[in-house]
Amino acid sequence: MSNYILPILFLFLILYCIYKKINTYDHFVKGAKGAIKLVVEIFPFIASILIAVALLRVSGITSFLVKIISPVFKLLGIPPQLCELIILRPFTGSGSYGILENIFSTYGADSYISRCASVIMGCSETIFYVATIYISQTKVKKLLYAIPVALFCSFVGTIIACLLCRVI
Repeated sequence: MSNYILPILFLFLILYCIYKKINTYDHFVKGAKGAIKLVVEIFPFIASILIAVALLRVSGITSFLVKIISPVFKLLGIPPQLCELIILRPFTGSGSYGILENIFSTYGADSYISRCASVIMGCSETIFYVATIYISQTKVKKLLYAIPVALFCSFVGTIIACLLCRVI
C-alpha cells in the first residue's frame, strides 16, 4: 500500500490543479526558482555547521568529551558506547547516522545499545542545524533560551529512551 501513496497524492494534486484551472508547470518552475534562491541563502550557514562538526571530530574533542562524560552517562543509565552519538546528534544528522550505522555493525541491530541508539535518533533533533536554518531565514536573531532548553529536553529524552529500552 505504501508504494502507492506518493503516486496517488501526485495524481490527486494534478487533478485538483486541473479542476481549479491552475497552471501547474508555471507554479512548479516558480517554486523551483524559489528553492534555488533558498539554497544559495542558507548554504553559508550549513557549510559552517558542517565544518564545525568535522573539526570537532578531527581535533579529537569528541573523543576527549566521551572519556569525560561516559562515567556520568553510565551513572544515568545511558550506555557509554552512545556518548559520541549523543554529543554529535545536536550538530549533524548525517554524521549521527554514520555513528548509528557503526553501532549497528559493532553491537548488532537488536542489541540494547542499538535499540537505545535508534530511539535516540528517532526522538532527537539536530538542534544547532535547525537553529542555524531558522536564524538564516527569519528576523529573529536572539535564541537566548531556545538552544539551552532544546539541549536539556534532548538530554532528558535520551535518559528516558534508554530507561524505556531497558524496561521493554
